[in-house]
Amino acid sequence: MVKKIFLISFLFSAHLLLAQTDSSLKSRPELTFEAYGDLFWSFDSDRPSSGRKKEFFYNYNQHATAMLNLGYAKMAVKHNRYRANLALHTGSYVEENYEDEHSILRYFNEANVGFALNKKSNLWIDAGIFSSFIGFESAISIENPNLSRSIVAENSPYYLTGLKLGYKPNSKWEASASILTGWQQIQFLEGNTLPSLGSQVKYKVTPDLLLNWSTFIGTHTPDSARKMRYYNNFFVQWQKNPKFMLVAGFDIGLEQKFMNSSNYNHWVSPLLIGQYILNYKWKTGLRVERYRDLNNVIISRINNQNFDVNSYSINADYMAHKNMFFRVEWRYFDSKNAIFNEQGNWKNTNWFAMASLIYKIQKTKSL
Repeated sequence: MVKKIFLISFLFSAHLLLAQTDSSLKSRPELTFEAYGDLFWSFDSDRPSSGRKKEFFYNYNQHATAMLNLGYAKMAVKHNRYRANLALHTGSYVEENYEDEHSILRYFNEANVGFALNKKSNLWIDAGIFSSFIGFESAISIENPNLSRSIVAENSPYYLTGLKLGYKPNSKWEASASILTGWQQIQFLEGNTLPSLGSQVKYKVTPDLLLNWSTFIGTHTPDSARKMRYYNNFFVQWQKNPKFMLVAGFDIGLEQKFMNSSNYNHWVSPLLIGQYILNYKWKTGLRVERYRDLNNVIISRINNQNFDVNSYSINADYMAHKNMFFRVEWRYFDSKNAIFNEQGNWKNTNWFAMASLIYKIQKTKSL
């Protein structure tokens, strides 16, 4: 029944979008085409024989092999009263992160439609597959201060599916509420009939300072063994000047230990990211983070050990052309337990070095 509600809502949104004609609208719609390709090569100090770097990574996760991490093509229609996005993707990121999705659905990076509910066009309803509103790191590497994603970003949703109601009353405040199919799922989990809920509130304190609070309430288990999950993502972004940006984040999650339990397992992750633009061609980034999941709710036990890891990274970015970027990163991990396996020997530390060549084009025209 819930699945039917989502389908009907999506089709209804699409119908309203298509029913609107330019004769009744004040401005012309814009059509944007975007293409993106991200080739990478990485060396992991553990030199894994399988070629896969880490169990808790889904991006740039191949060792000593040049690969396409993510390639996509996107078309978007944008108007002051309606909008739509369709993006198809491929690459090792897709193979790692969408393996549980239907064989056709896994190739959709985005597929959503939306329309404005008022004349001011500051109240919107959207339906479909979206980039996640949890966190500030995208699957599109060039949009992030660092080359690789943080541990918390890797282990929280990359994408979400459902209905979203968004409201932006002024330049300072922005909020949304969502009904979702689940924790990073295009379809409902088999055996689960409970929709999940999500929210996001952004407040621009000053032109330089942004506060964000995103939440998720739902389940990642079937009805027969339902364990409720509650997740909060907080971050502060400070743009001191056009050259320097600082982001401080803190995520905390709770999940019932078993069905109908009043006791919860929890996991936390604080992080700090800084980016400095040297000139129009060069910029660099630093990151310090910790991910603590002692009950292994999100990250499975490795070497029969719980997960408590600090990570540090530094990256440099070079714009070779307005459409081409070259990025390099060195990243170090320090675990409280021996979870890294170097040629059969378990240890507490690990590092990897990585390079990425990115090409991106975007063209927009009025219809």
